[in-house]
Amino acid sequence: MPTTSQYRYTKDKSSLLTRMRKIEGQAKGIQQMIAEGRYCIDIVQQLSALSAAAGEVSLLILESHIKGCVADAIRNQHGEEEYVTELLGAIRKAMKR
Repeated sequence: MPTTSQYRYTKDKSSLLTRMRKIEGQAKGIQQMIAEGRYCIDIVQQLSALSAAAGEVSLLILESHIKGCVADAIRNQHGEEEYVTELLGAIRKAMKR
């Protein structure tokens, strides 16, 4: 497996961290909504938005993994079966949402 500095997503680290800070803000906003006793549907809508935002970050990192780690393993014939198996497991988990 590559070292942290070799992960392809690190070139977009700033953008990914910005997205994660927005998700963190959404989560705090939802906590506040619950604390204030806001309308159920408003909370559910915000939770759906938070889930979609987290899903997008997940897809971006998964895309990076496929284009980087998996492609490199296949190209170099180094542990490609392990990477493909790991990738399929991640896709299965993501699809169970």
